Amino acid sequence: MIRSGTPGAVRVVLVHGSMDRAAGMARLARALGERADLIGYDRRGYGRSRPHRGPFDVEGNVNDLLALLHEQPAVIVGHSFGGNLALAAAQRRPDLVRGVAVYEAPLSWLPGWPGPSSRIEQGDPADMAEGFMRRMIGDRAWELLPETTRSARRSEGVVLVGELSDLRRRPPWSPEALQVPVVVGFGERGLPHHREGCAWIAEAIAGARLVMLTGADHGAHRSHAVAFARELVEPLLDDAV
Repeated sequence: MIRSGTPGAVRVVLVHGSMDRAAGMARLARALGERADLIGYDRRGYGRSRPHRGPFDVEGNVNDLLALLHEQPAVIVGHSFGGNLALAAAQRRPDLVRGVAVYEAPLSWLPGWPGPSSRIEQGDPADMAEGFMRRMIGDRAWELLPETTRSARRSEGVVLVGELSDLRRRPPWSPEALQVPVVVGFGERGLPHHREGCAWIAEAIAGARLVMLTGADHGAHRSHAVAFARELVEPLLDDAV
């Protein structure tokens, strides 16, 4: 677990997506600065949480997330797969979750949802992990990584397959069951199914607010961290004070 920000401020937990780690949320953490008492962590099977025996499913990840709160209320910010974990945690413990900000959370359980989750159970997990990383950072950046780093990321393929396969099987949260403030973000340059999925989430959850980040794609927590913090997270902090 990584702790930063201002003790005594509103607690904010940052939940990273698939094939990422707490370090991937570092720019967002800096953008929030003194506004929040920040907690970041490597989800099971990633980064410092390796090795992990699993299971690499939604329920186990939500259990980990709620355990981090130590029964103290917090705003939860989830990127991609992490957004579904944040919403699932809010549904299970609305008394502990003061608000949720999600960015381009995949709706893999919906019929016809495209993307990696539609092919996740086909082929070698290590190859799936490499393909996922190449799409995220580009072929050239992948090739420039040290061999030890590439090997470590390929080894996380079993985690990727486990969590995305589970996400395809059943919805991890129900819109009508969510009782906390929710802000849903997507990028102007995001893929069409992510943009449409975010609009669906915002419409399905009563009172949810939909925000587009100008010029951003799926990696807005890195490339547009200041706008992400200002438009998705800070309104929840204002309400929580």
